[in-house]
Amino acid sequence: MNVELRHLRALAAIGDEGTITGAAAALHVSQPALSRTLEQLESRLGTSLVERTTRRLRLTPAGRRLYEHAHRILIQLDDALAEATAGPRPLRVGFVWAALGRHTVPLLREWRRTRPDAPVEVHRLADPEAELRRGSVDLAFLRTLPADDCALRTVALYQERRMAALCESDPLAGADAVGLADLTHHTIALCATACTTSTELWPAGRRPHRTFEVANVDEWLTAIATGEAAGVTAEATGHSHPHPGVRYLPITDAGPLTVLLARPRTATHPATAAFADHARRTLGGGAADAPVTGAAPATASVRTGAGRRPYRQGDDGRDAVRAQ
Repeated sequence: MNVELRHLRALAAIGDEGTITGAAAALHVSQPALSRTLEQLESRLGTSLVERTTRRLRLTPAGRRLYEHAHRILIQLDDALAEATAGPRPLRVGFVWAALGRHTVPLLREWRRTRPDAPVEVHRLADPEAELRRGSVDLAFLRTLPADDCALRTVALYQERRMAALCESDPLAGADAVGLADLTHHTIALCATACTTSTELWPAGRRPHRTFEVANVDEWLTAIATGEAAGVTAEATGHSHPHPGVRYLPITDAGPLTVLLARPRTATHPATAAFADHARRTLGGGAADAPVTGAAPATASVRTGAGRRPYRQGDDGRDAVRAQ
């Protein structure tokens, strides 16, 4: 089977851009040439990789699997070529917009103090799990369980409270804490990146009357600070994104979120295991490297988090997964 790098680059670009036009522009080739490359790849594999519609392209299940492998192969090749002349690259760590809150800086400072030979690059990503699977990062901190396909190792580090984010002039803002019922008459802003909250957090029949989606943390904070909406988020957000117009309050009757560390089963950097051990000792009290079970199905949404399941520990002390 004669598959070339140009075939993998073509599929990676098509998956990234979603159209032949966009992929051809990204690769600086003509659309007919890119279409021929794709057809050649499908012919050599003997399977369809892309479903073509009048407006958009969609990867088939086989195309999606090869797309993720293609990204990893191409990134590893680029890294190998760069290392041949510039030496080993930094360890890449991905996180969502809340990062690790107050733990972020101490964790990284201690690593840099004890391992000056292994520098770290941190990357804030809309979907750290997807970038981890593509090989763009070597480890990722998550608050939702990844798809259970045995490609990733995932361990629980620590739990954090859920917080309500309210406009400073909101009548509830002066309280010490709130309950979910206090928020039902508010419009709830949901962030499209790394979302851990949906209306299913509330009991059926007592859910917020209206929600809307924003594209990023800045839009989310602005909607809350102007009184347009309230938000529900992880405790780390209050540390990573303080805002003069927003008050963060604990939610007394919403289960905690668990912060997870995920990495590929086959390490993509020599320092991956050492950093995972460092994070576990620093954040998890040195617990053994036990995998998290009960991972979310492979059909979980990438964009909005709908269908993803945040991990929590049950009231009886056993690991559990609760739909949020």
